[in-house]
Amino acid sequence: MESVAILRNCPLSPRKMRLVVDQIRGQQVDKALSILQYSQRRYYAVYVEKLLKSAISNWQNKNQDSKVEDSKIFVSAVFVDGAVVAKRMRTAPQGRAYRIRKRFSHVTIKVDSLNNKENQLAEA
Repeated sequence: MESVAILRNCPLSPRKMRLVVDQIRGQQVDKALSILQYSQRRYYAVYVEKLLKSAISNWQNKNQDSKVEDSKIFVSAVFVDGAVVAKRMRTAPQGRAYRIRKRFSHVTIKVDSLNNKENQLAEA
């Protein structure tokens, strides 16, 4: 059974967040957590790591009869969407003002077990 975790209005830009998220797409959960732990973009990886742990917890609540260690859980889908853009003004020379856009993002992680995916393919 697939479970989802969503992070809304994360104060980080979607373009940079996608660089972190692309590293864990399709990976086993334990490998994905280790990738995030040693990521070069640690500031971004902290948010994704928390969200991945939340998705694992959601999966565990749905499948209380099976253990996380025994079933092969992997990141089935992960994507980043743009959210609101906060607009600020910065002073510029000769009385002008430059616009600064602070971008926010929505991150969604879907986690599924490999055994469940094989059963769905066999039924189809």
